Amino acid sequence: MGNINRRRKPPVDAGRTDEIQISKEEPTCPSKDNSVTPQMCSSHELYEDNEEVFYKFVILHAETDIHEAIRMKDLLQDTFHIKPGLIFAEMPAGQHILKTLDNAVNGSAWTIILLTENFLKETWCEFQSHATLINSIQMYHKYNTVIPVRPRDNYLPRDKTPFPINLFNALEEKSPEFNWLVERTFQESVYQRHYATWKAEKESMEQREI
Repeated sequence: MGNINRRRKPPVDAGRTDEIQISKEEPTCPSKDNSVTPQMCSSHELYEDNEEVFYKFVILHAETDIHEAIRMKDLLQDTFHIKPGLIFAEMPAGQHILKTLDNAVNGSAWTIILLTENFLKETWCEFQSHATLINSIQMYHKYNTVIPVRPRDNYLPRDKTPFPINLFNALEEKSPEFNWLVERTFQESVYQRHYATWKAEKESMEQREI
């Protein structure tokens, strides 16, 4: 656990918002012909525009894994009825990339790290995971909310996975226990507890601003 608690400086890529935020300028989603089109399809549209949404999960993913992240989001929402959820590429643009990451993690009950072979190819992914792990340790109500997931294809083998992430039990889509573990992990009672904490903090901040 000592390796996780050491604060890391953001990688050089973290400040290069002109490159990292390319996918965030126009959130994408599958069209009817299964292609990806630049249109808004964020989970924000499922709710009132003026109401801030506390999501059940956010998926952190490599820039090249947007299709896979969307597929995993749809799987959790449509098959397991864990909604609302979103992927990192769907986060609203206009803020610094680190602030966007903070909003994604703190605005959802669970943070899913999509472990694919592409994960190791992007420095930003490493920073995302380390920042999220540190957040889950330092904030009591975020304990046990980081969920590494290995998708069925192009998944990152355990022996290639960074040590800090291997400390967390990963969900593996190809495992026969995947369905059972998903239902056991994403429990409504846990979500409601996180929602209550988030709402209380939000109201407290609003009171201080008055």
